Amino acid sequence: MTLARTRLAALATSILAVLLISAGQPALAVAKDAPLPAAFAKAAAASDVPRDLLVALAYAETHLDGHNGEPSASGGYGLMHLVSNPTNHSLEKAAELTKLPVAQLRSDDEANVLGGAAVLRAHADALGLDETARKDPGRWYEAVAKYGNASSPETARLYADAVYEQLGLGIDTRGVQVKPQEVTADRGEYAKTRDLNAQAAVASPDYPPAAWVAASTSNYRVSSRETSYNIDRVVIHVTQGSYAGTISWFQNPSAQVSAHYVVKSSNGAITQMVRDKDVAWHAGNSTYNNRSIGIEHEGYVADASWFTDAMYRASAALTRALCDKYGIPKTRTGIIGHNEVPGATHTDPGSHWNWTTYMNYVTGGGGTPSWTTTIDNATSGQFTASANWGTSTYSTQRYGADYRFADPVAASDPAWYSATIPSAGTYQVEVWYPDDPGYNSSAPYIVATSSGNQTVFVDQRAGGGAWHSLGTFSLNAGTYNAVGISRWTSGTGLVIADAVRISK
Repeated sequence: MTLARTRLAALATSILAVLLISAGQPALAVAKDAPLPAAFAKAAAASDVPRDLLVALAYAETHLDGHNGEPSASGGYGLMHLVSNPTNHSLEKAAELTKLPVAQLRSDDEANVLGGAAVLRAHADALGLDETARKDPGRWYEAVAKYGNASSPETARLYADAVYEQLGLGIDTRGVQVKPQEVTADRGEYAKTRDLNAQAAVASPDYPPAAWVAASTSNYRVSSRETSYNIDRVVIHVTQGSYAGTISWFQNPSAQVSAHYVVKSSNGAITQMVRDKDVAWHAGNSTYNNRSIGIEHEGYVADASWFTDAMYRASAALTRALCDKYGIPKTRTGIIGHNEVPGATHTDPGSHWNWTTYMNYVTGGGGTPSWTTTIDNATSGQFTASANWGTSTYSTQRYGADYRFADPVAASDPAWYSATIPSAGTYQVEVWYPDDPGYNSSAPYIVATSSGNQTVFVDQRAGGGAWHSLGTFSLNAGTYNAVGISRWTSGTGLVIADAVRISK
């Protein structure tokens, strides 16, 4: 029996054990509205895919929201974002592998997860992952990158890194939990691919805090605006898809759409894809395209979980800079939603977008937090570490004059950052570190929350020289060791302690 037939037979046998078959019905039938934890467990078992990795992929794509069977901007459906567009046919591939009808894969959560798992496994098979390799989530990195069907190796890496980042951060939504965990991602062919998250990425020519990734020339019009047209609007959009997926879609010549900037939900990272002077095709109205700059925000209109404070602040800082540069009024006349463009058929940014918060950030402080503190490894009286932690100036990506490093060991021996938290409440915690292939693949950061220590694992081999969000946490008031970094990890490479930023 061929590998493909063996694969399909195993899949069918596993699914048949848990699904109903009846005469005159589709070959595989799944229960409607099945609880998501059970759906992920069944799909992981059916395709021999690590369950937590499957959840992380779904979360990175959709935050585990099937959006009632409605497609994303790039034609993706369901929790697993099974796609049907001119260059990606993962939806049809899922139907072929599971023998489930396309309509069911689009609209039913359990069927969609089964389909996504089957497609991911097919990529693993094509890469030659054997039974032993499949038990290690880190060995699935290239298969995850292929699942995203990105338009370039850089965007494929951005996509896969977002999935593995979720394994380190953990997930708790819609009854599905993934505990933060140590995973060393085997990037394979992507190890030397440019990291779009890194400070070393090509800077935006118009807004240096952003990275630059060019959209396909088929998706915008070269122009000389401010000479040929006056820029007098900023249009706010929501991507209806993921950050990496949107960047990839704008690189795809068949998309016929683009925006000038894309903003990431989790940490407010920004990528510019069309020069300010050129006309992006984002508004669905040629007059408004000619006169406006479009900003896409990662997420879905109907799901408020994507609209983070980090996103609002970063986008507001960008909009403020654009308004200052081009003389655009910092009002709701100069800054509008896509739904406010004449003739618009889109509803973004939608009712979950907080215009009051956003405009306050634009006019009141450009996205500046109301309170923030930054602690470097050299901050007097606020950083402590044992003699096992060395000091280095090797990397130019360091935050200050130097940074600390230590070998991983089976003992905590943490380095601690002390902070004075002004009042009990919810705070964003970010970390800064230089990256290097010899640094730790799963560095354990500890946050001393009001309910006990929480650990988040970060891959320090990539994304260095920039702030990375560990998430938002409930912190007590007072002066204490608020954030630490432990040496106790099964990850490989030196553990790095550089700087921490806490803000509200």
